[in-house]
Amino acid sequence: MADTIYPPERTALLLVDPYNDFLSEGGKIFPRLKPIAERVGLLENLRRLKKAVRAAGVQLVIVPHRRWEPGDYEDWDHPNPTQRSIMKTHSFARGEWGGEWHSDFGPEPGDLVASEHWSQSGFANTNLDMLLKQKGITHVILAGLLANTCIESTARFAMELGYHVTLVRDATAAFSHEMMHAAHELNGPTFAHAIHTAAEVTAALAQARPVSAVA
Repeated sequence: MADTIYPPERTALLLVDPYNDFLSEGGKIFPRLKPIAERVGLLENLRRLKKAVRAAGVQLVIVPHRRWEPGDYEDWDHPNPTQRSIMKTHSFARGEWGGEWHSDFGPEPGDLVASEHWSQSGFANTNLDMLLKQKGITHVILAGLLANTCIESTARFAMELGYHVTLVRDATAAFSHEMMHAAHELNGPTFAHAIHTAAEVTAALAQARPVSAVA
C-alpha cells in the first residue's frame, strides 16, 4: 500500500456528505462524532486533501446524501434505521443551514456534484458512476462521513464496479472508536486496495506522474 500511485487524470477524490450537520459546530449530528473527529483531526485532514487534489489536478466529486424534505420515508414499507432517524431529526434538511455545505468544502468551479443518494452508497440509484466514467476515472479516494456507513458502502460499491479504492483513515469519523476500528481494521482490508492516512495520500499525490507516464 505504501507504493500506491494516483494517476492525476484518472483519480478522483470522493468527498462524501460535507454538510454543516456533520462537520460544523451547531450541526445536528456533529456532537455525536466530535470526539472522534477531533482525535483524528478530521477537518484539518479534509482541508489537506482538498488542497492536495487541487495542486495535483485531481478531480473532486462531492457525493451528497439526500437532503430531508417533508414526507420523505414516511410511507415507505421498510425505511432503514438511518432513514427512520432522519425522519425524526430532519438531518440535512433541504433549505436549512444543516443541509448546506460546510463553508470549506462546497463545490468550486471544475468540481462535480453527484445526485443525492437515498441510503448509504453514493453509487446506488445515482449518476456517480456515469460522472466518473465520463472523466476516465479509475482510482477513487474516499473521505467524509461516516466511516462505517456511507464511506464504507460507497467504497464497497466502487470496488464492485472495478475502481481502485483508497480509504483515508483520518479524513473520516464515526460515532465510536469501535466503528472506526471496524471500518479500517476489520472491514476495509477486505475490499479496499489501499488504506492510508491523509499525509500519506497527499505525499503520493504530490509525487504522482501524469497518466501517460504510469507504467
